Amino acid sequence: MQNRLFQNALTQLKKDFRRVIGILDDTETVIACSEEGRIGSTIDNIFTVFDGSGDVKIVAGVSYKRIETFNKNEYIVFCEGDDEAARSACGFLGMHFLTVKQYYDEKYDRNSFIKNIIVDNILPGDVLYRTRELHLNVDATRVVYLIRAHRRSENAAMDVLRSLFPDRNQDFVIRIDDTDCVVIKEYRYEVSKEEILQAAQNIVDTLEAEEMISVSVGISTVVRNIQELAQAYRESRIALEVGKVFDTEKNIISYDNLGIGRLIYQLPTTLCELFLKEVFKKESINVLDQETIGTIQKFFENNLNVSETSRKLFVHRNTLVYRLDKIKKLTGLDLREFDDAIIFKVAMMVNKYLTSEPTRI
Repeated sequence: MQNRLFQNALTQLKKDFRRVIGILDDTETVIACSEEGRIGSTIDNIFTVFDGSGDVKIVAGVSYKRIETFNKNEYIVFCEGDDEAARSACGFLGMHFLTVKQYYDEKYDRNSFIKNIIVDNILPGDVLYRTRELHLNVDATRVVYLIRAHRRSENAAMDVLRSLFPDRNQDFVIRIDDTDCVVIKEYRYEVSKEEILQAAQNIVDTLEAEEMISVSVGISTVVRNIQELAQAYRESRIALEVGKVFDTEKNIISYDNLGIGRLIYQLPTTLCELFLKEVFKKESINVLDQETIGTIQKFFENNLNVSETSRKLFVHRNTLVYRLDKIKKLTGLDLREFDDAIIFKVAMMVNKYLTSEPTRI
């Protein structure tokens, strides 16, 4: 369908240019040409003549111009001749081709349609109509995985993800920007949390092993309607942002496992600051040194058990009791009391959130 649109466009332009004009894809194969007998032929190593400047290049009496679509696919348009007219023709062909390509992507390309859904770039009333037009399942069990590379990965991550999810009719692999990619996985059965996490782990392990790309993965909840994909994508982004603040050691974060961190993330910062002032009436939380903070964290990890915590810290029980009394004197909160411990735990998370300045979604 796509190549036929290109061919129809070139056929209409043929009478105006009166020269051989055409388009090559990234395999150096002619996919459309005013001289139809050349369709399917190749021009070896033609991409190597370009230096990234976007200038027209002349090879064997033919003018070539490389163009890049919005989704990073590369093509070359060409026009017979090495004169100024041929150069101008390449410039015009490039602009015309991008217009035709954008039209095709918006109308026929499934990946572009799904991307428009998740980034809220389509009217809600058009979703069902376009879904049926593209023969997609409206009601299906889907999970959104947002993969964020810790460095720019160019096309390497996309290639690996496409190999992991090769079913183009069921799954979608979409580039968002230079670091973010999205995988929308469709499950034709009631999928378990373990299977969802295992798919994310496979993504992390494969990218690390094959391309040495370190990534974090945010996982949405399970959605059962294509119209819910936009919300699922937001959930995967929130999972990464909240995980960046509260679960810095994890590289796989599920939205439904964010706990109280998700609640804190959604609160206005002014409300968080007011909460800290109310909790720490005597002194600011910043008066606590790193040793004291470490003691508190270990105390929480051991379920407020004094004996177990002192053993893990390799300190005498009385030393730990002294530290807890010191915390009570500074803050007014006795961490040996369950209610005070909860308040202090939440306050520590709120303070961490305020100092991290995460991106709000």
